[in-house]
Amino acid sequence: METDIGHGIASVEPNRPMIAPVIAPPRRIGDVGPSVSFEFFPPKTATAEQQLWQTIGRVAPVGPAFVSVTYGAGGSTREHTHNTLLRIRRETALKPAAHLTCVGTSRAEVHEIANRYWAADIRHIVALRGDPPADVAGFAPHPDGYRHAADLVAGLSRVAPFEISVAAFPEVHPEARSPQADLDNLKRKIDAGATRAITQFFFDATVYLRFRDRARAAGIGVPIVPGILPVTDFVQMTKFAARCGTSVPPWLAEQFTGLEGDPEMRRLVGAAVAAELCRVLQSHGADEFHFYTLNRAELSLAICRMIGARGAAVAAATMR
Repeated sequence: METDIGHGIASVEPNRPMIAPVIAPPRRIGDVGPSVSFEFFPPKTATAEQQLWQTIGRVAPVGPAFVSVTYGAGGSTREHTHNTLLRIRRETALKPAAHLTCVGTSRAEVHEIANRYWAADIRHIVALRGDPPADVAGFAPHPDGYRHAADLVAGLSRVAPFEISVAAFPEVHPEARSPQADLDNLKRKIDAGATRAITQFFFDATVYLRFRDRARAAGIGVPIVPGILPVTDFVQMTKFAARCGTSVPPWLAEQFTGLEGDPEMRRLVGAAVAAELCRVLQSHGADEFHFYTLNRAELSLAICRMIGARGAAVAAATMR
């Protein structure tokens, strides 16, 4: 599925401005292109709910492999997450994936939630250690809960034969003792039963490619799916990046300089930057992408178009 790039990393130029063409190369009629998936967060207001369902309706024709719904810090959106997933399962043909964390939840509660998902025909879980609530200094496991994501994966595997995705950190988790310790932790999650790793967002293709090589050398053979964040609000993105340890290259800051009052231009630049990143990764064998949508469809759909991800329904329409 993914090729070993070896010395090919040297051909990536992460510090240059994004000026290369981002239009996908010609494809055969009927080719659905790379596999894509989308992440949403559960709505908290009626307006946000309307926006989310409009977004879900727009991404459905692309035929994503799955759509995931996040689980707020400390499990703060548990019921919203559950209800959103159930509605996706009932009212669409999409395959929903439920985020589930260790935070503030006993093992018995985790198992009860997992059993509810299985009974609702939700077969895919994104298993994470999770972040503590905003007013808590650091992660502390529930006295009767799972301490690590690897333990959560193992527990979920005993509940039912779920498809399980886990997080990967190309630039190292902020709490990890070292890059090797972080990679060892990912290996434990895979060995516990995870079937896919989805990366934290990044902007330097070389960071992902080197991480993928290191993971393969460590014996991690599951798909390592690049997590892609199309940028529209550069200031807000830098705050996210600081919290999760993602570096922001100087060339990216330059792309958004002077666009503070021009949201339309920011969207165009954000789509072009993310599409170029995907195209570089495609040239090195990546054929799956996970988009952090922030519950908006436009940029992710534009990127899908530019990288040739059209979905079976769209591809079939071109054959008529």
